[in-house]
Amino acid sequence: MLGDFINRIFVLALGYAYPAFECFKTVEKNKVGIEELRFWCQYWILMAFLIVFEWTGEVFISWLPMYGEMKVGMLVYLWYPKTKGTGYVYDTLLRPFMARHETEVDRKIQEIKARIWDFIFKYCQRFAVMGQGKFFEMLQYMANQSLKFKQANQVVLQKPDDPSTPNGHRDSPRMRPRPAQT
Repeated sequence: MLGDFINRIFVLALGYAYPAFECFKTVEKNKVGIEELRFWCQYWILMAFLIVFEWTGEVFISWLPMYGEMKVGMLVYLWYPKTKGTGYVYDTLLRPFMARHETEVDRKIQEIKARIWDFIFKYCQRFAVMGQGKFFEMLQYMANQSLKFKQANQVVLQKPDDPSTPNGHRDSPRMRPRPAQT
């Protein structure tokens, strides 16, 4: 557990922080060399591919003994000035692979974008329909509550016409005048 934690610290420091700082220094120089920019761009492209590969394939390779140490060693190999591993890995592995599959990757990306937009459009439509329905339900509820409130106020505000009749009704069967008997 402690070894894994230390490896993660080394990966963050040597794989991300130091190369990011070196890239920053290269970009901020007054006279930027195109080769230096190319080197750091290649490094970050390789890092992106390594992260994607590791994220999807870590289950299959993380069980190897000293996996973390090998990962740190590879990251240092990529940016270390004497080895310039980035140029070698980029030129011999990544560039030929991407050159062969660039159109296929572009097509897949376009398909995924189209699917995402379709999903978002359908989701927004459903949300609008559901929101509209809930809005009208809320208006109906408020209207019903308003009617109940009005009816309750009318009952309370009505005054009985004759205090001798129950509930103010004159033609109550108990209170009708009796016909005169002859």
